[in-house]
Amino acid sequence: MEACPSVKNILLLDSEGKRVAIKYYSDDWPTNSAKEAFEKSVFTKTQKTNARTEAEIAMFENSIVVYKFVQDLHFFVTGGEDENELILATVLQGFFDAVGLLLRGNVEKREALENLDLILLCLDEIVDGGIVLETDANVIAGKVATHSVDSGAPLSEQTISQALATAREHLARSLLS
Repeated sequence: MEACPSVKNILLLDSEGKRVAIKYYSDDWPTNSAKEAFEKSVFTKTQKTNARTEAEIAMFENSIVVYKFVQDLHFFVTGGEDENELILATVLQGFFDAVGLLLRGNVEKREALENLDLILLCLDEIVDGGIVLETDANVIAGKVATHSVDSGAPLSEQTISQALATAREHLARSLLS
């Protein structure tokens, strides 16, 4: 048994099983085709389940897969067969909630792709080299937000969604004052 919990991969797939954001931390899948085959088989096995309200747990190819769906996105966290399911579920919930905070509650494929940089930073804040670093969504989203473009930056350096969010915030402040 290992001293600290570890994660083999974190996957964010769309409703067709295609990649949105993925990160592998183990050498269980040495080639890109092996990784894609794993993703396809995990998606196929889990797509008929109803994991929209709570996370579900499944054993798959000597791994524990914890997963949850929202809108057209499917979140997966994979650990070894001896890994603690509660820890994997906590990692999944932290990732899920942090993405929800970063996307301002609009968790769907289009918004995720527009903010892919934030989601990838989110993955980096949660797990490093397979070791779980953080599971608190507020802490994860806070760290990611400090890495991203701040709202004081010129509009030309912001993405469209960041610019709209900044405009919304300024409008709300002006209406309240």
